[in-house]
Amino acid sequence: MGINDKPYSEKRDFIRMKIGAPLSAKLASSADVIEGLCLDLSGGGLQVEAKQSLPAGTEVEVEVSSDHGHSPTLKAKAKVARVSTNDNGDYILGLEIIQILPN
Repeated sequence: MGINDKPYSEKRDFIRMKIGAPLSAKLASSADVIEGLCLDLSGGGLQVEAKQSLPAGTEVEVEVSSDHGHSPTLKAKAKVARVSTNDNGDYILGLEIIQILPN
């Protein structure tokens, strides 16, 4: 079955994995760090819940932690692709991974 034969909801290049792990994002343009929760992760990006919003296009260096002793699980440069809010008023940031960084 090709990608065009799949239902619309499954036409993603990468499958999203729900992870719910702590995340810190350092802004590329300053020393500011935003703390949040990485809701899900795919081969091309992350979905993050945070108390602060960032404008689309903002570049950040993210570190996703693990409750299993790995430090950090993922370190990457990313760019804010989209911003929305959830029912609690928190911000949901869609981050596009630009580059995976060495730990």
